[in-house]
Amino acid sequence: MKIIITGPESAGKSWLTQSLASHFDAPCLLEYSREYLAQLNRPYREEDLLRMAQGHLQREALMEADQQPLVFIDTGLLVIKIWGLYKYGRIDSWIDVQLRAQTEVHYLLCAPDLPWEDDPLRENPQDREVLFELYHQALVELGNPFAVVRGVGEARLDGAVSVVEGWI
Repeated sequence: MKIIITGPESAGKSWLTQSLASHFDAPCLLEYSREYLAQLNRPYREEDLLRMAQGHLQREALMEADQQPLVFIDTGLLVIKIWGLYKYGRIDSWIDVQLRAQTEVHYLLCAPDLPWEDDPLRENPQDREVLFELYHQALVELGNPFAVVRGVGEARLDGAVSVVEGWI
């Protein structure tokens, strides 16, 4: 089972991914886009979203080759899709096709109820609630199981653990 932690910027996705992986003694895949952007020596462009999606899926494929029963993934294609639509008004159809082709995927949608943390790779502290609603709508349309996680620190983790235990 693949559990993807998704949601707007600065909503605690990376912390939650690592915390869940530790709690369940399962592997996790950290956000590939951060790695890609950190080594990019220019501002990113729309076409970089496709490269980030391709790199992310390559990393997922390597992880799936290990055939672990449970894996946690920090972000995923949905984040790239939502950001492309929000920033550029469109997304490469390949990304959408790949996103819809994923099976056995469950999502944890992180509510933006945590304080904003500045980060050179983050862009949008003002519209986190708007973005959250875009994620929620997209998840409903995808039809994969998902749950919203809220709260701070251990309360957030405990809520997510309860959801995951219900799925496994």
